[in-house]
Amino acid sequence: MRVYLAADVAALRSLREGGSVTLPAFLAASDDELDEFEALSSAAGGGVAVAAEVDREDQPVTMRDVQALHVDVDGTGDLAWFATQEIDDVLELLS
Repeated sequence: MRVYLAADVAALRSLREGGSVTLPAFLAASDDELDEFEALSSAAGGGVAVAAEVDREDQPVTMRDVQALHVDVDGTGDLAWFATQEIDDVLELLS
């Protein structure tokens, strides 16, 4: 199942270093794009959301589970999409 996780810099660093994180998870009410967007937006309330594929919404997530990173890079609330390979760039943007 796809979950959207509310993340911060410490969580992203842990993921980058091969660790696992347990973060607040937001699930879409349905497969509808608007429900997916609502869940993503809710997770990104602090500026960063991680999209992950997991078996259970409360399971620890590793970088292997992460599908994408979504970041409010300019404070407007609009989320930029980043591939998992760009985690270093995301961390640089957030520092």
